Amino acid sequence: MADRVALVGVDWGDKKHTFEVRTREGMVWQGAIEQRPEAVHGWVGELRARFPEGTIAVAVEQSRGALVYALGRYEFIEIVPLHPRQTAAYREVVRPSGAKSDPIDAALICDFVERHGDQVRSWYAADPLTRELLLLVEWRRKLVDGRCSSCNQLRDALKQYFPQALDLVGDLDAPMTWAFLKRWPTLEQLKASRSATVRSFYTTHGCRSKARIEQRLAQIASATALHSDGALTRPLPLMVQSLVRLIRTASEQIALVDVQIDRLWSSHPDREVFDTLPGAGRVLAPRLAVALGTDRTRWSASAMQAFSGIAPLTVTSGSKRWVHSRWRCPKFLRQTFHEFAACSIPQSPWAATFYRLQRARGKGHHAAVRALAFRWIRIIVRCWQDRARYDEARYTNRLIATHSPLAASIRP
Repeated sequence: MADRVALVGVDWGDKKHTFEVRTREGMVWQGAIEQRPEAVHGWVGELRARFPEGTIAVAVEQSRGALVYALGRYEFIEIVPLHPRQTAAYREVVRPSGAKSDPIDAALICDFVERHGDQVRSWYAADPLTRELLLLVEWRRKLVDGRCSSCNQLRDALKQYFPQALDLVGDLDAPMTWAFLKRWPTLEQLKASRSATVRSFYTTHGCRSKARIEQRLAQIASATALHSDGALTRPLPLMVQSLVRLIRTASEQIALVDVQIDRLWSSHPDREVFDTLPGAGRVLAPRLAVALGTDRTRWSASAMQAFSGIAPLTVTSGSKRWVHSRWRCPKFLRQTFHEFAACSIPQSPWAATFYRLQRARGKGHHAAVRALAFRWIRIIVRCWQDRARYDEARYTNRLIATHSPLAASIRP
């Protein structure tokens, strides 16, 4: 930036940050600050006192966290986030000996920004609504992943001593399953109950199919224990009860987070754009919105395709050429576009056709979904930039008008 009066390289840490300050005149000094609110804000005040006018750039190997959040409140601070792999590779070049220390790293960060400023981009906070929504949708995904992990552990535990339970209940994250396993954690306890009691349980929990209930009762009557090893049958039911509580708690927390997300999403300025995307729904529409943000100069379709990891990476060396998926990318972002593309297949005729054609060419499921996501990103970015609602018929007509091979195969 033209009004940048100083560059600060920060090697951040959990308890202490080491920094180096460089000015236009060549002045350099180093120091350290503790990760305490008073210390961080006092340090920023000292910087402003030394440089009363102009912008102070702070380069740091993170784009979020306590330090970045603290610095983000100051308009005269320009935050320059660096990827740790950038500085690690640069360190290998200028320090082949492997020498490393916090002051050295702070100086290397300054060197990298000064010499390779075209490889970095300043960070500007999105609007408060989008930032709040971003944290919530990411946390929701972590809760869902945690619940999924607990469900897998529950399934594994039941297979070890009470596999019949997996046939006698529905989804492991369903309230009926929690109630069933709380009441009958073992086959022995289940078989000791009267048929009328079990029948009443299923009816109370929404199972209205009499044939299904009778089938389950017959299965219970003929069930045989997998084994009678007390070393397993004593601890495993306790583990099952613990896992059921974890799954139930996670589901309750997901529901609470959903309420907050719905509240924020109802007032988001781009809601009408993303809600019209087929298959997005109440979960993926907010995730797509925060993926792009509100700065419409930030992303082009090609930039988002590469940054998200959806675009393939080509490696060439001599006569060899290797095309593979990108490994180093924001995993949550890539997952967002991948999951949306998969959800669009049953809702969008052209998406279903595209996926079917990709599979016919020999691509696996995930490769076909990534190819579909690559195509969707072009559409989504254009709708986002134009603040336009997605129109399936309009896009299909466009395919026909351009004589796209896809148009001839679209099934209504």
